Amino acid sequence: MYVRYRILLSMCLFLAPVLSADQVVLKNGDTITGSIVKKDGAKLTLKSEFLGEVSMPWSAVKSLKSDGPLTVVLPTGESVSGKISTSGDNLEVATAPAPKSAPLLGITAVRNAAEQHAFERLQHPGLLELWTGSYDLGLALARGNARTDTFTNAFNASRVTRKDKITVSFSQIFASARVNNVSSTTANALRGGWTYNRDLTPKFFVATLNTYEHDQFQNLSLRFVAGGGFGVNAVKTDKANLSFTGGGDYERENFTTNLSRNSGEANFGDDFVYKFSAATSVTQAFRFYPNLTYTGEYRSNFDLSGATAIKKWLAWHLTASDRFISNPVFGRQRNDLILSTGFRLTFAK
Repeated sequence: MYVRYRILLSMCLFLAPVLSADQVVLKNGDTITGSIVKKDGAKLTLKSEFLGEVSMPWSAVKSLKSDGPLTVVLPTGESVSGKISTSGDNLEVATAPAPKSAPLLGITAVRNAAEQHAFERLQHPGLLELWTGSYDLGLALARGNARTDTFTNAFNASRVTRKDKITVSFSQIFASARVNNVSSTTANALRGGWTYNRDLTPKFFVATLNTYEHDQFQNLSLRFVAGGGFGVNAVKTDKANLSFTGGGDYERENFTTNLSRNSGEANFGDDFVYKFSAATSVTQAFRFYPNLTYTGEYRSNFDLSGATAIKKWLAWHLTASDRFISNPVFGRQRNDLILSTGFRLTFAK
């Protein structure tokens, strides 16, 4: 008798997750169990214990039921919450005091609690909300016959809503060396700026930019750039994002040699993000600036960074940042490249 009870108890524990799981039956006869995450557009996403997140066409769903409450947006635009099930070609939501019913194919959206919370945050966020970003730190030292110190740091943050995107960036490199008791600075550059993109349609957007740059060894005291243009989202998926922008800007350069230059520029380039996995991703940005005032002159910015997460808040990065100018002041090279690697701290608000 004791053995029988143990077998019965083991079967109940084994079947409990299955019995309590959400269930989706497809028109081809397949049955998938797990937790319904969301119905977004024409796809239904369900998280399975063994298969992970699985997406399927909403049109392929024959019936479904949930073990817990979900938020459902009806064809009328009304949002209701409750356990869901199907009856024929209709979806029923167990709301009080009476259930709601609508054609299955007409359902606008289905969301679990986490997805609903994320959706509500995007409706009317404050300016200080929805920010994500990272801080990179790099340090290299040498001690002995030569004494060198190299310090790099970078900060990047972005705020993405349903209609617009703000990005802020800053990077710095400072290096010094002492040989035979003679000290000198060998690198000293700062770069920063912000961009603002506003969607006109899901595919097209208007863009503005403002950047600042200082480079001691280019004799560049300050480069100020302000402008804007238009862009297109060429690829926009969970794994990859690629956009192209083009427009014009005003540039002012002040050099420590007392040289000042003011000019108009065209600008065009791309922004690319690709996620190899949940832990590893790469970002790339390129801008080309042909000078419209001094024709034949130009400059370009190229940034490439790869990062692999160690923990949710910590990653290791490798970053390259290149700046090219076709008309530097006399005696200076046209190209400056910064390579850095180290820890990356990430945050989200």
